[in-house]
Amino acid sequence: MRQPERTAWRWVDRDRTLTYAEAAQAMDRMGGALTDLGVDKGDRVTIFAHNGLDYLISMFGAWRIGAIAALVNVKFANELPYYFADHQPSVVIYTHDTAEPVRRAAAGAPSIHHLVCMDGPQEGAHSLPDLMAAGFKPAPDPWDDEAIAHLSYTSGTTGKPKGACLRHEPTVRATRCIAERLRIRGEDVSFGPTALSSSYQLVANLMPPLGRTAAVHVMGRWSQAAGYDAIEAAGATLFVANPSLLQEVLAECRIRGKTPGRLRLGLSGGGPVPPTLKKAFRDELALPLVESFGQSELGGFMALGLPEIESDDARLMCVGPPLPDKEVRIVDREDREAPPGSIGEIVLRGGFMSGYWGKPDKTAEATRGGWLRTGDLGVMDRDGYLTMRGRRSELIWVNGTAWYPRDVEEALCRIEGVYEAALVGLPDAALGARPIAAIRLDRPANLDEAAIKASIGAELPYDLSQLVVMVVEAFPMTPTGKIAKSDLAAQLKEAG
Repeated sequence: MRQPERTAWRWVDRDRTLTYAEAAQAMDRMGGALTDLGVDKGDRVTIFAHNGLDYLISMFGAWRIGAIAALVNVKFANELPYYFADHQPSVVIYTHDTAEPVRRAAAGAPSIHHLVCMDGPQEGAHSLPDLMAAGFKPAPDPWDDEAIAHLSYTSGTTGKPKGACLRHEPTVRATRCIAERLRIRGEDVSFGPTALSSSYQLVANLMPPLGRTAAVHVMGRWSQAAGYDAIEAAGATLFVANPSLLQEVLAECRIRGKTPGRLRLGLSGGGPVPPTLKKAFRDELALPLVESFGQSELGGFMALGLPEIESDDARLMCVGPPLPDKEVRIVDREDREAPPGSIGEIVLRGGFMSGYWGKPDKTAEATRGGWLRTGDLGVMDRDGYLTMRGRRSELIWVNGTAWYPRDVEEALCRIEGVYEAALVGLPDAALGARPIAAIRLDRPANLDEAAIKASIGAELPYDLSQLVVMVVEAFPMTPTGKIAKSDLAAQLKEAG
């Protein structure tokens, strides 16, 4: 071990810290506990918990003995029967406040042999502290680089969530490339408050810093002011979050008139970054806001920005170049590589998932010809910089014309006072779909719909007479921090 005395993990909420040596010992103890419960290589271990050290120890302990960590967000308590039936775990590790849905779902899951509560003994469940204290011997490390480490569940926006099978070696290779792109060093402190159940945390906040023996901080109970204080107290140099939390950090920096002391960059994932947010980080905070572009199927990113101030506004709007572990192309509808500047589907090969768990047909469809078909639309310029244009499934066909939501959303966000925007389509007998733009304001304002459309009309190729603009107080969000557009559309439809 290169730096046994350095801090590996810190749980901000409880101010608990493990050095690299202590983390390795805890991983062995967890591996021993799982071995004692009969967990073998390839068995699934479900982790259903809030962010914390026990979460990390459980995940790494499963990997230690070759088991597969299946992570389910605590917001999906009602969907637990689906997840258990899908990956058929032998052990479920949970926090005490989720006991009722866990027990209820486990009663209908014959594969589950043991429940383990992180917080001590509960009826029908083992106590994780007791198992860890027992010092059981872990099974030998299988040292299988190509084995599945992690089931990374998709968001389920186009059907039921699918468990993308991420293997050990490709994920490690991808995250080493990410660490190199972000210029992470051992002195860095990475701070991530979003859910550990998301693969974004794995490939952005956890694995890249650990590969450089840097410190990783996780946080569960985020709020704008407390989060800012925690970032500053940690001496964080990298803030790894989604656009919504990055907006909150920006707002708090404006209130306090300063940025957290050691912060050198913000890293965004989980959804498109509003152009106004990137510009504000650059122009007001003098910090780069690095945009990542990935998905659950990758175990990494297909493109990632550079950790430096970008003076060119056009280049600032790009995500960034592909990473060296991936070959990324833009293809047209006939699967031919599109010329630079042309919109097409983003496809890639090199280091993506081995498949969807238990879904060979979906796997074959997504990986046809040896390329991962991302379903995302984008543009690559002559310098190899990738710009995301949106999901193919989110295109809105208005009177025979395809509208790209991101075009409209970014134009709206450039209007002073508009904090966030989302475009959805509602069924319309005459148009096919009526485009509805929902916007959030950062301060009370009387915005005139006609004036809004006039201000963005020159930069958009669409007939904006068809557009409806509505102000909303909040957006429905997915557990990974994306705007839940299907829920938003349902709300707007109900509102009339």
